[in-house]
Amino acid sequence: MSQPATRARPTGHPGYSETLPRKPESAATARRLVRAALSAWGLDDLADDGALIASELVANAVRHARRQSVRVTVERVAPHTVRVAVADLSRTLPVPYTPRDDEEAGRGLALVGALAAKWGTKERRGGKVVWAELEARG
Repeated sequence: MSQPATRARPTGHPGYSETLPRKPESAATARRLVRAALSAWGLDDLADDGALIASELVANAVRHARRQSVRVTVERVAPHTVRVAVADLSRTLPVPYTPRDDEEAGRGLALVGALAAKWGTKERRGGKVVWAELEARG
């Protein structure tokens, strides 16, 4: 008797996710995860923005979260919409900040907001998830 073929679902779960150390170097791994997911779904036109969003969300978690790890998730929530999310174990919600011209940091959430169709946060037991959705053109 043959086994049924396993097929990836075009949307929803399962997505792609990985638990990463809460270190700056994890942003590179998050970018690769996003690019791999988008390539698998044929949404390569979202790869640059998705990778940049993942980098910014991981950087915020590295800077402001607690504990030793963060979880990066990439889900296809609709045929042309992808959600990139970073979960951490801090209940402190991110607050957009307008840095002075001479400040080097503080532009991450503004960048996420400019690139994403929408973004937000969701509190969960013991922490939060910060997410951003990208929509393919056409």
